[in-house]
Amino acid sequence: MNGSTSNHDAIVVGARAAGSSTAMLLARRGHRVLAVDRASFPSDTLSTHQVQVPGVARLARWGLLGRLADAGTPAARKVRFDPGPALLEGHLPTFEGVNAIYSPRRTVLDALLVDAAREAGAEIRERFAVEEVLIEDGVVVGIRGKEKGGAEVVERAPLVIGADGKRSTVADAVAAPAYHEQPVRTMACYAYWEGVELDGGWLRSREGVALGAWPTNDRLTLVFMALPLERFDAFRADVEGTVVTALAAAGELGERILAGRRVERFRSSPDLPNRFRVPFGPGWALAGDAGLVMDPVTGQGIGHAFRDADLIADAVDAWRGGVGTFEEAFGAYQAARDAGTKPMFDLTQDIAAMAAPRREFRLLLEGIAGRQEEIDRFLGLITGSTPIPDYFSPSNLRRLIGVRGIAKVALSKIRPKPTRAA
Repeated sequence: MNGSTSNHDAIVVGARAAGSSTAMLLARRGHRVLAVDRASFPSDTLSTHQVQVPGVARLARWGLLGRLADAGTPAARKVRFDPGPALLEGHLPTFEGVNAIYSPRRTVLDALLVDAAREAGAEIRERFAVEEVLIEDGVVVGIRGKEKGGAEVVERAPLVIGADGKRSTVADAVAAPAYHEQPVRTMACYAYWEGVELDGGWLRSREGVALGAWPTNDRLTLVFMALPLERFDAFRADVEGTVVTALAAAGELGERILAGRRVERFRSSPDLPNRFRVPFGPGWALAGDAGLVMDPVTGQGIGHAFRDADLIADAVDAWRGGVGTFEEAFGAYQAARDAGTKPMFDLTQDIAAMAAPRREFRLLLEGIAGRQEEIDRFLGLITGSTPIPDYFSPSNLRRLIGVRGIAKVALSKIRPKPTRAA
């Protein structure tokens, strides 16, 4: 085995959305970074594709949004949301200078981020398998692994960041505790269609099925479907039949999709956990799905990965710069991550339950019907740019529903039900 000295300030395990953006930001701030991944780039991976508006704002801030657009990734500024009681159509409100969702293929997005990390000075090793996370006296000190066809090596650093997804090797090695854990609620699948006429994104939900359609690269449309988990076996027995049946029952959205042609195979998964993990400990930290994952029905994962990269870069700066201890710096990361995510986590659990719309929700839709500014604000809510606590505050709900509606309903029944730690 070849040994290496500690010539890195940080090692990032995983180099997709969370890992490459974390490596890029750390390298831009002058830290010596090694990032490793089993994959080579460009390559595909299961994904919602969605970069919600706050994530798009980060790409713009990092100087990468133009590259994403130049790669042929279309912007979706108009959204149709059809939950059954009403069809809401509008434009996404501007957030930090941007007002669009992008849905890039991961072959495009991940390669773009890896290139940006390399340009910043990070070392990226592709096709590198981590065989062991090295722990000495309870502290993570590095990794042992090898590139495909290469010799086994040891790399050491004072910080190892697990950005290796919901089944994280790093999180498992340190037994990172889980909390706010909820059961798997859905299964999801997606495929790409050509020839679908859309002028933005479209979301449709009915009891027992959710559908989404978003423009992506190569003039294709990403078509997403979620079903309750208990339907997975029946889905697997007839994948195409299940999807076509759902689309045939989906009104205008289904008609538009079925008028096009599917060009690639269906990709699906029932492995959709909902949990927070403690995201740091002696010598280690977690980013993206490794530390926090939720049902993909709201498409928040990529944006959360970008958010974590920013927060971890701030934590490393504070710790390495002597502003605070490791525990203080990364404790601030956990606090900011949790406060920024918990309201959307709760809302996602409500949506993933795929129940028929409650009377209280119908009253809310009636309250905003015909009020374009309020419709746009609501679309910002479900796409991550309108603050959820502010939107569901009693004063705002009274304003939207009106005094007559308030007399009919308890406001607490409209707000997302908070989840508790398991």
